[in-house]
Amino acid sequence: MQQTRLDTARIRAARQVIDPMFLDTPLYRCEALEPGLGCAVSIKLETANPVRSFKARGTELVASRLADSRERAVVCASAGNLGQALAWSGRGRGLDVTVVASRFATAAKLDRIRALGAHLQLVDGDHELARERAAVVTRSEGIRLVEDSLDIETCEGAATIGLELADAARPFDAVLIALGGGALATGVGHVLKSLVPEVEVICVQPLGAPALTLSWRARRVVTTESADTIADGVAGRFPIPAVLDDLLLVADDAVLVREESIVAGMRLLFEHAGLVVEPSAALGIAAILEDRERFAGRHVVTVVCGGNVDADVYRGWIGSAAP
Repeated sequence: MQQTRLDTARIRAARQVIDPMFLDTPLYRCEALEPGLGCAVSIKLETANPVRSFKARGTELVASRLADSRERAVVCASAGNLGQALAWSGRGRGLDVTVVASRFATAAKLDRIRALGAHLQLVDGDHELARERAAVVTRSEGIRLVEDSLDIETCEGAATIGLELADAARPFDAVLIALGGGALATGVGHVLKSLVPEVEVICVQPLGAPALTLSWRARRVVTTESADTIADGVAGRFPIPAVLDDLLLVADDAVLVREESIVAGMRLLFEHAGLVVEPSAALGIAAILEDRERFAGRHVVTVVCGGNVDADVYRGWIGSAAP
């Protein structure tokens, strides 16, 4: 039988390391969304923290272990949210943090990385080029490289969300999880399949950045030549084999959604839930919009995983509804 890299006991222990401000994020039924979606919808709000994404759950583990080992420097590649989270966690533990990102990443994310005191290196390419540059930095400077989704801390930190969902007083039928590198999906999926296996775990990825979904369907790594989506946080092209192995054990389905559905999901979350979210965080709502019949009459949880946007770009996406 295939073994997973994740361990439920370690995930429970992680809660003692992660700063409580990143734990027990709001989980609530949002009835205002339901007429337009045709099902009961609960939101797990991972933007209600200082870095406005779930990523700090993992970087808290990384930074804590680095501090305990007396390592003082760390580097990561990031589309923006991991970099912010690592900068925040590292600053609190006296770590020297370097973040490598695309020059074309969301400006608000890059500005926040700088504001948190990290060294920011920009590359003239996409996230995969940033990953290559980060690997060069770790080899040349001899410092720890944090690889999102490959490093188990990033998966098991995210998995603490699953513990909170499993402990929810109100039962639900399915959880919709944004799929990018795979840390969120594998972590949350592992816990749910361990503790509440009847819950359907559905991963959602943009049609313009489908690599890990195609890999899950083929049961082997499938790469793509490009990624074309506004959901920059999930726009990878080269899935990690070990992450795919974990995903195959926990995902009941992986679906692809169109860009217009992502935008519509962002608009619904703003107009009916009062939430400003980045495109990756609207993937779950997009999946419901594209297949209302599948979810009709069911209770669905969507993980709203990030809320870092450029204000002007965001207004362009959702139109006159924006403030």
